Amino acid sequence: MNHSKISRWGVAAMAVCVSLIGFAGCGAAGAKGKVSIADPAVDDSLAKTKGQQTVVLSGGCFWGIQLVFEHVKGVTRATAGYSGGSAKTAEYEIVSTGTTGHAESVQVVYDPSVITFGQLLKVFFSVAHDPTELNRQGPDSGTQYRSAIFYSSDDQKRIAEAYIRQLDAAKSFGRPIVTQVNALQAFYAAEDYHQDYAIHNPDNPYIAFNDLPKLSHLREQLPELYVAGK
Repeated sequence: MNHSKISRWGVAAMAVCVSLIGFAGCGAAGAKGKVSIADPAVDDSLAKTKGQQTVVLSGGCFWGIQLVFEHVKGVTRATAGYSGGSAKTAEYEIVSTGTTGHAESVQVVYDPSVITFGQLLKVFFSVAHDPTELNRQGPDSGTQYRSAIFYSSDDQKRIAEAYIRQLDAAKSFGRPIVTQVNALQAFYAAEDYHQDYAIHNPDNPYIAFNDLPKLSHLREQLPELYVAGK
């Protein structure tokens, strides 16, 4: 489905969705509801000095992932884009075919003296998306919507893999986590009209039903990590 247009998900379909699931929405946040998970047992300590680290996260439509992480303490920048494929196919209409290897992704730049990598992953797994959905997220289907962590250091890989094992062992979601953990090769920023799309279009039905509930869950479940805006 092409989510550059509101018509990608009709009002009639949303009415059915609301009647079945409720106002939480039909996407990851709504279908999954509120999920309370433990802190990562394996994590970095907060750095003693300010700095900058980067991770690329994928979990469905990048509009919602970007919206969530723009409201996370310690995140200095969240950019919507593509990762997993080549530079020549890093264009929205091509990525939407599901044949490029790219996933809709968000590059998260954060200060490790304010937030740990493990805390970012807690946000990612608990409120940003449903890590048990394979090659889809809510109403969106295809490998471009897969769940993935593109790590930029060995420490990030170690923490991500340990956290997935921990959550699976605890049966935190009732189904196994399918999130891929891959080394970051490259990240390509998406077109300008995709940047901050949820902030600029809060009345878009797709945003209202799929993405705004994620922000509410962040504020309610993890208030210590929530900031009102950047």
